[in-house]
This record gives sequence, C-alpha cells and structure tokens, in this order.
Amino acid sequence: MIEPKNIELMKQEIENLINSALASLGIESKGFSVEHPTDLKMGDYSTNVGIKTGKAKEIYEHLAVSPPSGVEKIEIAGPGFINFYLSKEFFQKSLKKVIEAGDDFGKGKHARGFKVMVEYTDANPFKDLHIGHLMSNAVGEAISRIIEWNGADVKRANYQGDAGMHIAQAVWGMIKGADDPYVFGNKAFAEDETAQSEIKEINKKIYDKTDPKINELYKVGREESLKKFEEIYKRLGTKFDFYFFESETAKIGKKIVEENIGKVFEESDGAVVFKGEKFNPSLHTRVFINSQGIPTYEAKDLGNAKNKSDVYPYDLSVVVTGNEIKDYFRVMLAALGQIYPDLAAKTKHLPHGMLRLLTGKMSSRTGDVITAEELIEEVKTRVKGDEQVAIGAIKYMILRSNIGSDIVFDFEKSVSTEGDSGVYLQYAHARANSILEKAGKKGNTEGERNTTHEIEKLLYRFPEIVERAGQEYAPNYITTYLTELASSFNNFYAHEQVLEDSPESGYRLAIVQAFKTVMKNGLTILGIPAPERM
Repeated sequence: MIEPKNIELMKQEIENLINSALASLGIESKGFSVEHPTDLKMGDYSTNVGIKTGKAKEIYEHLAVSPPSGVEKIEIAGPGFINFYLSKEFFQKSLKKVIEAGDDFGKGKHARGFKVMVEYTDANPFKDLHIGHLMSNAVGEAISRIIEWNGADVKRANYQGDAGMHIAQAVWGMIKGADDPYVFGNKAFAEDETAQSEIKEINKKIYDKTDPKINELYKVGREESLKKFEEIYKRLGTKFDFYFFESETAKIGKKIVEENIGKVFEESDGAVVFKGEKFNPSLHTRVFINSQGIPTYEAKDLGNAKNKSDVYPYDLSVVVTGNEIKDYFRVMLAALGQIYPDLAAKTKHLPHGMLRLLTGKMSSRTGDVITAEELIEEVKTRVKGDEQVAIGAIKYMILRSNIGSDIVFDFEKSVSTEGDSGVYLQYAHARANSILEKAGKKGNTEGERNTTHEIEKLLYRFPEIVERAGQEYAPNYITTYLTELASSFNNFYAHEQVLEDSPESGYRLAIVQAFKTVMKNGLTILGIPAPERM
C-alpha cells in the first residue's frame, strides 16, 4: 500500500543498533533483516546480519555490550542468527498498552490523509449474486478495513453491470416468460441464431432507451436485483459509499475512446480497437467500441476510472476482481495509461482466485450456480442457524489463504471448532468474554507474576501484523496471526488458573482482557462478527 513513516519501535531500535555496530566495526551492510523467529523459544526478534556479513561473533559482541531498553538478552544461534529476547518489563508495558488502547489497538497513522477507493463485489443486476461475488466481497471488505486501520480515508465502491449483452439476454428471457430469464436467454443466445439476433437488437434498444416496453422491463428487473443485493450486503457487513453503473460509464467511456481514435485507438472492420501489443509485446488487441457503435466492457472501464476520480479524487484506486480477467485488465490499464497516465499509476488491480465447492467450479452461464445466499444458508444449517457464525466461517475460509489462490470450500472444515476456522476464533473470543464476566473485575497489569507467558509474546505484535497486511494487501497475515493467538490463548487457559484467588490471578486476568481486545479487533478488520456468547 504505502510505505510507513514509523515502523514498530522495538524493531527500529534493534535495526538502528545493528547499523551502528556495523559502522563501528567497519563492516558493509548487506541488506539484513530483523524478523520474529517462527519458534518463540528462539527469541522475540532475530537478525540474519551475521549470515549476510560472515561476522556474527564480532557483531554479537558489539551488540551485547549495550542492548536497547526492553531487551533482556542477546544470543547467537544456528549458522549465525543473532536472537533478541525481550524483558518481562517490556511485555508488562505492552499488555498495559493493549488494554488502554482497547478498540483502537492496532490502528496505525502512517497512511493518515491518504485517500483510497476500493472497488469490489461488482454484481450484475438480472443475475444472482453468486459465490464468486461473495469472495470478491469478503476480500474487498477486508482490504478496505485493513487500509482504514492503517490510517487512510477509505471509500467503498461497487461497480455494477446494468448494461451489456447479459442484460439483453435476461430481458429477452423476461419477454418469453422464462422462470429464470438470464439462464434461458443466455442458452438461447448460444444455440439459436434468431434469438441471438433478437437479443442483439434488444441490447441496442437498452443502450439507446428507444423502446418503452423494454425500458419498463429493464427498470423493474434492475430495481428488484439491486434491492436483493442490498439485503445480502447488509448480512455480510458491507455498506458501500458509491455505486457506479455501466449504464452511466458507457457514454463517458465511448466519448473517451472516440476522442482518441488515431492516437490510442484505431478503427478495424467497423469497430474501434486498442492494439495493446503496439505498446507492450505482452499485451493483445481488444475491442473498445463494437461494430454496432456500442461501447464494450473495456470502454466502460475507462469511463469508470474517470468517473470514480471525478466523484472522489483518490490517491489510490484498488480494484478487486477475479483473476480470470487479469490479462484483460492489463490491456485496459495500458489504454488508460495512454490517456490518463496519472489515473493508471494510481490504480492497483487486485485479482483473487476462484471459489469452488468440492464439486468443482460453478458457472452462472449454465444456471448451475451456487448463490451467495444458498452458501450462507447451507453453512447456517451446520451451525444451528447462527448467522454470525456462518458469516464468520465463510469469510475465514476465503481470507485464510493468499488472495490470489483458488479456494475449495470445505463445509466440514469451515465449521470445525478444532482450529483453522472462523468458528475457532469466535469461540476463543466468546470464552475470553465469559471468563471476564465470571471474574466480575478487570485485570491488573501491575500484578504479581513469575514468568512471561507465550501469549504475551504474540499480543504486542498485532499492530505490525496489521501494517504488513496493508503494505502487501494480505488479509491472510491477520487470519494466520489470530489462529496462532487463539491456540496460544487456549493453551494458556488450560494450564493457568485465572479465576482463582491467587497473587498471579490479577495479571492472568489482564492477559485474558488483552487477548479479547486483540481478537475482537482482528475479527473486526476481517469483517468477521465477534459474538460475546456462543
């Protein structure tokens, strides 16, 4: 996303200390890193500077003389890693910071003042909102929230295809009285030349708005579709700031193309095309205005980019779509770059993988489609009708992997309470809430303790996880972190007495309080509900 102005303080102190040591020893810096070791027993931070320079012992001896405040000890491990162990005092202060910050813990400031528009879902009226749209919605909503938590001003946009051949196919199906107009019309378009000709004529009339009967069918069908979409968006926890439609961007895009014929576009067999390979050998030719004079998706996307910028002058436009149009989008962006280079430079295309069930990919073009509503209802039956749990289960399955990966939706795994599921995280949050309610009091970060618990070594990392997820557009960093955190919490609660009246119970209760805060904040960022009771 945006390079941060301030990274996590302790990491910065360690990096500064290493750079100082290298300068004092006359050793050239060779791109070392400071990261958290995978194994918590190997310290809280680790650097590969010793491996990079071949001078681990010399660097270690220099660092050990004056470690930064909050570092308890430094050790050499393995082939030359230098590990840093943080002090009990550091974790005590971190715990206190989590509790004091509450709902704001994890929010960053480095993107403050940065204006971002995130476009996602992009459902098409006259068609069902299917599981592909559900995936786009889950990814887009999570990305929006991650960017917001990094300090930016975010506007959510939904670009909906209310014009084009699929609409004409549906209207033709409505005229024929079909139960499922789009599926009926789509099939006829592919198999019947007469139907195809009639549908093409309807498409032109919709664009020109020249036929009152067709206009009325179009209006009714569009309104019913959009109303139904809103009901589903509400269930998913999404509220869009802007709605853009192809019927609006078509004329804008057509004008842009026509004004650039001979410069960016050229005429070919009655159509207007962009020969992408002339600008980049890896691109291809695409039609922007067809032989009937109607702007295609490509031209509409040009109009959409211009329209979005006019409505909300953004610093960054993130467009979330399925990865099947990745090559298409590269061509469109190339054309945009020739006309509005500033807008193209501000646009980030974020393609996600496909969502499949165990039966394979579903296609709305054949009518063999699993709708978003059907998937939600199916998962609800497996969690005793609890919608919050069902939504959490679905979103977790989508967001647990790299967003470019295809996902096979496993119903049993999605509702498992044994780990690696949204339900597992929600249960951990509800358990923490139950403990706090039973305790009837707040924890005490100043209380007595004999050891640093593993979970303390994870809680303080949350802000940097959120920051990294924003930099790399990667919600899976948060899901992975929360799953590890929930596992650590369950282990902590299984081995430590929290509710008993003992000298350490106050501090242990503070850990539970901090855990609940971090888990709730993390689930909120992912768009997953955080029930108080389950």
